Amino acid sequence: MIDQLHVQNVALIKEATLEFSEGLTVLTGETGTGKTALLSALKLLIGERADSSSVREGANELLVEGQFFSSDTPDEHVIRRRVNTSGRGRIDIDGHMASVRELAEGIGATVDLCGQHEHQQLLSLAAHMELLDGWAAQSINPAKERFCEALVATRKAAQELERVQTALQESASRLDEAQFVLTRIDEVAPQDGELNQLQATLDIAEHAESLFTNVEAAYEKLSGDDAALDLLAEALTSLEAAARYDTSLTSKIAVIKSSLLDLEDSAHDLREYRSSMEFDPAQLNAMQMRMARLQGLLRSYGPSMEQVFERRAWAAGIVEASGDGGQALKDAQDTLTAAEKALALAADELDAVRKAAAPVLAARITEQMHRLEMGTAELHIDVTRLERGQWTSAGPSRVELLYKPAATMSARPLRRIASGGEVSRVMLACKVVLGEADAVDTLVFDEVDAGVGGATAVALATVLSDLARTHQVIVVTHLAQVAVAATRHYVVRKTEGNAQDGVPQTHIDEVVGEDRVAEVARLLSGDMSTPSLEHARALLDGVSG
Repeated sequence: MIDQLHVQNVALIKEATLEFSEGLTVLTGETGTGKTALLSALKLLIGERADSSSVREGANELLVEGQFFSSDTPDEHVIRRRVNTSGRGRIDIDGHMASVRELAEGIGATVDLCGQHEHQQLLSLAAHMELLDGWAAQSINPAKERFCEALVATRKAAQELERVQTALQESASRLDEAQFVLTRIDEVAPQDGELNQLQATLDIAEHAESLFTNVEAAYEKLSGDDAALDLLAEALTSLEAAARYDTSLTSKIAVIKSSLLDLEDSAHDLREYRSSMEFDPAQLNAMQMRMARLQGLLRSYGPSMEQVFERRAWAAGIVEASGDGGQALKDAQDTLTAAEKALALAADELDAVRKAAAPVLAARITEQMHRLEMGTAELHIDVTRLERGQWTSAGPSRVELLYKPAATMSARPLRRIASGGEVSRVMLACKVVLGEADAVDTLVFDEVDAGVGGATAVALATVLSDLARTHQVIVVTHLAQVAVAATRHYVVRKTEGNAQDGVPQTHIDEVVGEDRVAEVARLLSGDMSTPSLEHARALLDGVSG
């Protein structure tokens, strides 16, 4: 839910701060005073794309800040968003930089902005399916998951069949080439890791004479007559004799002893290495020939041994496909047939649960439509199976809202026959029915009262009040009946520019007491005459009483 909103330099708003009720908050004001600017600020906070044209004329950047809290947890979040005149912006969530996507998928997912454009979404078939699936999620989601799993399995089976068919087609035209490649590589029979191991062994074998000479020389320097080990042993004997008179030399003796032991170990290792060396011309020749054969494969199919192995796998696949008598093709076709059967069963199950939920949801929405003074109008939800080629992860059928303007008329697609005012009220009815099933915490309504008056206005106010029991509701309205039902009431007004910048300015102020009476009177009759004020006061007293 939105706790506070602070706006700077958005359109005509220079600066404004609002605190919202947990229930129903209304904003009223004359047409053209800047209510749209406030909605633009809200859109920025829920992750909509920034537009530099929203920056107030004469300012370098706009700033929108919001404090949000969840109805389920005590956690609070502070969102800060800046946009400069070049269109570049910065988003901070709880003091950390964030992206537009993170904002939209996080805080933005808890707020539903139901303006005139959003009403049009109700005319989208995708929205109709989301409405039904969201309301009956407990029964529909498991069936939908099974359908999606079956659809994925079917797609994989179809891809495998296509792969086998392609391989068979290739085998007819490239069989000779594949057989040649397979034969040549298998004649050499390279092993994984063999090239690197052979290279290391070959380096030693090719330089065996140099290795022996240098190792022998090193060993002689360590262990020969008057070599390093003898000299170091003599030095140790002399130092031990001196240490009898100066114990501080003891630490030096320990170091030399340790070094002497290390050198003796090294000399022993060099002797073993020298003794183990063998020079076998025949073995060297065999290794060189093996390396030549491996390098020949690299030149033909490399440059890496991994590519050689990949080339062999390609060739083996073509040869295998051409020699199995079509068994691979038959297996792939059988797998796809079984997958399609499983998919059809999953589709029937998903359609069944949707068709069971559809009339119940439609009846609930119709009840709310009657409360909104929509006469005998009814809503129906049609679930129609699509052609197999049109199935998607959303399901095998089209879900569509059908609108019946009166009991004597037939139901037809809502997107074709409903007026803007009817669509607004149908959306409101849907929101009320969704109730706790709706994932959002906050609902913002703009123009929901378009073309509404009289008894319908009273009904609209009652429905919005009911909705405010399960959601935070913010309404931009021209109806006094809605305004008096609110817990908090803000008035939007515009003043002409001053001598400093000459830019008109939008002010947003909370009204209470007699100021609220005066605003309700203006909504009722456009003036603040005594009868209007008395009527306004009576409406407010009626709600509070």
